[in-house]
Amino acid sequence: MIFFFHGGHSEYNTKTAALLVPQLEFLNLDIQQQNSTAPVVGCFSNVVVMETRRLLWFMAFAFSLVLLVQYIELPYGYVISSLLSTGKAGVATADSFSANGTGDPVNQAVSGGPDASSVSQNVTEVVGEKKKPDTSKHSSDAFGGDERVVERSSGDFLEMNLSNKSLAAETGSNQHKHELPMSSDTSSRNSSIDSLQGADAAPPSIKDDDRAPLVSSPLYSPSNASSPVRERPSLTHSQLSTEVSNSAIRRAPKSTRIKGAPTVVVPISKMNDLLSQSRVSYHSMKARWPSKADDELLNAKRLIVSADSVAKNPRVDVSIYRNFSAFARSYELMEKTLKIYIYSEGERPIFHEPELNGIYASEGWFMKQLQENKHFVTKNGDKAHLFYLPFSSHVLQEVLYVPDSHSRKNLVRYLSSYLKNITTTHRFWDRTNGTDHFLVACHDWAPAETGRIMNNCIRALCNANAKGGFQFGKDISLPETYVRDAKSPLKSLGGKPPSQRHILAFFAGKMHGYLRPILLDHWENKDPDMKISGKLQKGKDQTYIQYMKSSKYCISAKGYEPYTPRVVEAIFYECVPVILSDNYIPPFFETLNWESFAVFILEKDIPKLKKILASIPEKRYVEMQQRVRLVQKHFLWHDKPVKFDIFHMILHSLWYTRVVNIGA
Repeated sequence: MIFFFHGGHSEYNTKTAALLVPQLEFLNLDIQQQNSTAPVVGCFSNVVVMETRRLLWFMAFAFSLVLLVQYIELPYGYVISSLLSTGKAGVATADSFSANGTGDPVNQAVSGGPDASSVSQNVTEVVGEKKKPDTSKHSSDAFGGDERVVERSSGDFLEMNLSNKSLAAETGSNQHKHELPMSSDTSSRNSSIDSLQGADAAPPSIKDDDRAPLVSSPLYSPSNASSPVRERPSLTHSQLSTEVSNSAIRRAPKSTRIKGAPTVVVPISKMNDLLSQSRVSYHSMKARWPSKADDELLNAKRLIVSADSVAKNPRVDVSIYRNFSAFARSYELMEKTLKIYIYSEGERPIFHEPELNGIYASEGWFMKQLQENKHFVTKNGDKAHLFYLPFSSHVLQEVLYVPDSHSRKNLVRYLSSYLKNITTTHRFWDRTNGTDHFLVACHDWAPAETGRIMNNCIRALCNANAKGGFQFGKDISLPETYVRDAKSPLKSLGGKPPSQRHILAFFAGKMHGYLRPILLDHWENKDPDMKISGKLQKGKDQTYIQYMKSSKYCISAKGYEPYTPRVVEAIFYECVPVILSDNYIPPFFETLNWESFAVFILEKDIPKLKKILASIPEKRYVEMQQRVRLVQKHFLWHDKPVKFDIFHMILHSLWYTRVVNIGA
């Protein structure tokens, strides 16, 4: 610094300079100190950065170690996927739920808390006093509602009835003579392969003017009988708290999130290709030790492959099937050979207690009829070709799902605990790693709940989504049947002949999902030939069933998920189904040629819906409607199974899938 002093005041300037010198020395000292401490500060900041990085690496390592330990402890459960998934209401995809706590008894059974037996006891305690079943949640679908539960409040969940009928009223059986030599174990009331489509399946209550007679085909006339219906107990608030009071699940705010249109669309032609490719690319793992049952399956496979091709049959429209000769041979071998072992483990009501009413009834009816069957069921697991995991995916959700939690983690852990039980008790699972085991599940969440822990099993799923985890060649599409009355499952069967069906297309239903509002926006009250509406109101015009019986085409528009009971309902009422659901794989896809009796329309073509349907020639429509009536018998539940009915068709799909996938 430079200071200038005025020369005229020398004495004053001298005193001023004397005062400034100490200050200048102090200022100089301060500057030197700053220069000397600068390296120290820089060094300290570097140390802080290094320690911070070291701490972050340690935290990442600790988190990874925790995940690894959890994975080792929970080999069947979700770990990363359940932690990183987001909450979603009313959908069944694997990424649609957020993580939850593990404080509930079911979670503890798998993660080191109470053992599986205590979990079973807790589930048993959920069962309370019996009361009359409440079927109201299914009844409104008769007026166009698709009554899947998306979200419920806590009170609604507690009041929801879990009634289950394990015995249904008998509706009779078909009486036919065999025209081909069949197994001696096959009931004489069942028709032969040659008479597969030679008889209709209408009960005597159907009026003659309500359905057109098949050419050279007498009407099927079962005898009506009845049997008691067992009721399944319902939940109470105190009993439910026994199961979930310790749960650490946070209840998210009630909301409705709807999945949008799929980003990738798999048309029916591509599904056909994927099925063909799967026959070449997919094979079950080789068994760890041989069995006589495997030899029988390999022999059946050779006989099916070598079956003589049948191009025409005077009594069967072979165009309904992908390969009629293979189907006929496979079905016959199934009746002679197939044996199924049913695990006795599992607590009621989730296991062993079939539900026979409502839109999820398929899994219950199959469970009931297989458990009662003496021909296909064996108690010797060493003789079994297939092993059945007898649980209800719907009851699993009703008993264990915590309302508004948006999490199914405890449901998966409960199934994981069950698998641990049967794998430690029996050696059958380990022989093939579960590839000869199967499940039958109709709830929306079943694909995601079983997609990891039961991925090797043959899964019969109602929610058959080509982009939702369904594996062509291993999984099978299960028909979703809406059974309104378990005492009379064939009630109101049939419909009017083609000449009396004056409505071009019909749809009615609740506005579930993203697609139905689009459908109504284009066609509701827009065209007299198109009866498209929301849920029908009681007492107005025709009923839902009457519209189905009077329409040429019945639209099966997806709701929250691709599948809907309207596909089977259309066949039940002899209306040509129009499948308006991208990526939906129709039932018995490996056996039936759906394009011969149904119409597939892509969702993007909704604006052209009438143009597409009106362009179908009348002759083609009549042919398709006739085939609907012929294929109808494959979609009917009888109190006592009848040859080629839905029970036997599900069995055949399971059998055929196991046969074609077994390796030498």
